Amino acid sequence: MMPVMDGRTTFAALRELGLEPPVPVVFITARTQAHEIAQFRALGAVGVIAKPFDPMTLAREVRALLSASAG
Repeated sequence: MMPVMDGRTTFAALRELGLEPPVPVVFITARTQAHEIAQFRALGAVGVIAKPFDPMTLAREVRALLSASAG
């Protein structure tokens, strides 16, 4: 859990900034049901990483998601 805003609220705040290009967002979450992941993707997230995650592979997973979203 994030202390001030949850991930969805933070994501919305980033989008409201209107940055071009938009900041790519990867959610790291314990919410791993298919419909929950679909909700994150519907918001515009470039990826979702499930908790618990392997800290040794986290950077590689994030890079792969960001590369895939870049085209």
